[in-house]
Amino acid sequence: MARITLIHALRHSPPPIEAAFARLWPGQTLMNLLDDSLSADLAREGQLTPAMTARFRTLGDYAVGTGSAAILFTCSAFGPCIEAVAADHPTMPVLKPNEAMIEEILASGAQRIGLLATFPGTLTSMPPEFPAGLTVVPQLAEGALAALDAGDVAGHDRLAVAAAMNLADCDVIALGQFSLAHVAPMVAEATGKRVFSTPESAVRKLRRVLGA
Repeated sequence: MARITLIHALRHSPPPIEAAFARLWPGQTLMNLLDDSLSADLAREGQLTPAMTARFRTLGDYAVGTGSAAILFTCSAFGPCIEAVAADHPTMPVLKPNEAMIEEILASGAQRIGLLATFPGTLTSMPPEFPAGLTVVPQLAEGALAALDAGDVAGHDRLAVAAAMNLADCDVIALGQFSLAHVAPMVAEATGKRVFSTPESAVRKLRRVLGA
């Protein structure tokens, strides 16, 4: 049984990744670390800062100190910060939230990828994670995250599905937040497209790299 640290910048992220573990790799010891001020700070600053990177490195060091076998970040807008943590701990798996999903999208052969997000920073940080030559079409579900913050899950889902309809000319649709994972079936039904979400892809990769 592995201890896996899950590090979050949005308070909505733990339930979907825990649900994915329960479905795909039950019995693991999961440790959740949450600093939801990170997403608020990024929204206010408008860009990643050295101070944010330092905070990520501190979180990574703490996770390693607990004896974790791997770290999975669920905050898709902080790629460079996560890369700094991975550089600090080169002998253990440190996963960006999107990398496993992107690998599965590449394996599907899709060339035009619709990227649906509820946090604006994701639409800036995530497209460069895709290989050159692919077309990434960003789409913000305006107001969806605010609805979720207010406890209006149905409103969040309605806004997410409506925004996804703007991606109907894409080969596939990628959901850029862990908190979007539960709308995957709704988006697939509404658009007729194959939909990829981050939690299940991440769990499948962790299980593979940890040799389970």
